[in-house]
Amino acid sequence: MRDAFICDGVRTPIGRYGGALATVRADDLAAIPLRALVERQPRVDWGAVDDVVYGCANQAGEDNRNVARMALLLAGLPDTVPGVTLNRLCGSGLDAVAVAARMVRLGEAELVVAGGVESMSRAPYVVAKSESAFGRDVRMFDTTIGWRFVNPAIEAQYGIESMPETAENVAEEHRISRADQDAFALRSQQRALAAQANGAFAREIVPVTIASRRGATTVERDEHPRETTLEALSRLGTPFRDGGTVTAGNASGVNDGACALLVASEAAVRRYGLAPRARVLGTAVAGCPPRVMGLGPVSATRRLLARLGTRLDEVDLIELNEAFAAQALAVLRCLGLPDDAAHVNPQGGAIALGHPLGMSGARLALTATAQLERTGARRALCTMCIGVGQGIAMLLERAG
Repeated sequence: MRDAFICDGVRTPIGRYGGALATVRADDLAAIPLRALVERQPRVDWGAVDDVVYGCANQAGEDNRNVARMALLLAGLPDTVPGVTLNRLCGSGLDAVAVAARMVRLGEAELVVAGGVESMSRAPYVVAKSESAFGRDVRMFDTTIGWRFVNPAIEAQYGIESMPETAENVAEEHRISRADQDAFALRSQQRALAAQANGAFAREIVPVTIASRRGATTVERDEHPRETTLEALSRLGTPFRDGGTVTAGNASGVNDGACALLVASEAAVRRYGLAPRARVLGTAVAGCPPRVMGLGPVSATRRLLARLGTRLDEVDLIELNEAFAAQALAVLRCLGLPDDAAHVNPQGGAIALGHPLGMSGARLALTATAQLERTGARRALCTMCIGVGQGIAMLLERAG
């Protein structure tokens, strides 16, 4: 099987809910990193791109109607370039990279752009049609995150806990204390702020300029990281369950952002003078009970490592999406890793950086690739939990 290389990647800053990127349509947001890749790689024949694969979890508003295709057209790629949008909820962006790599490895493509987008600030309300003529049973849902139009059979068999409630389930079953969750959240914030300060994200981020009647504003940094303390975190309420442990401070954010990576075959690398940065060794997905969806990375990681004949202690870097501190700690403990492992999210995770659902997995792959280059480490694992009970894991190897 052929090699698939990540040769370049770029992302927007991650915006807070209702923050600096909230005025940017999802399709326009998705086009920004695509346009940046074109500018960064002038030797590439962009008309020769075999596909653009974007993850997106919502697809109910301005991201409807195949946002990958809309984004590539908005970015100025030729209309002969196809695009597809996929939805594995939180894992969509990482799965997009996996699909692109699989196409290249199987010889079905030479050059693929993979990534993801989510504008949670602009997620619309959706209204159901009435079940009968002149009926008054119309229902409305906020599509920002979580269940809507629930099938009663799913509810009866599996429950429909919200994402924070699933984190409470994990915390209870794995006896993860509030203090440990807050300590994990603080480490995430401190590591992200340190990474911002030392410029670790600079190569990843393309600034976003937003025009308004008051003039143009340029967003260059992730908005979500914030200075905090254990004392401040400990004072936050637990709104998701009486006597619970999950708070706004030890959970990931609701955010906006987009990311795109260039995945190429060895032949395309030679043809366009690309510099391979990381090799995609493989990807695995796995299911778990929806009520403890945060445990998905455990089975996905074990499945992937077994398939590749690799041990976890042979992995130098782990980018674990922090949907909640409770689930991240449960995953670490199930995998036999310490709560404060230095090689896990060394630049912080989604608790600090934010979690634009369809974009986050692509960001993990981009951040891991950049970190492998900076440190000279060999292998990186990217893994994340997925709503409705799944996990996804990808193993990368430094190509340089």
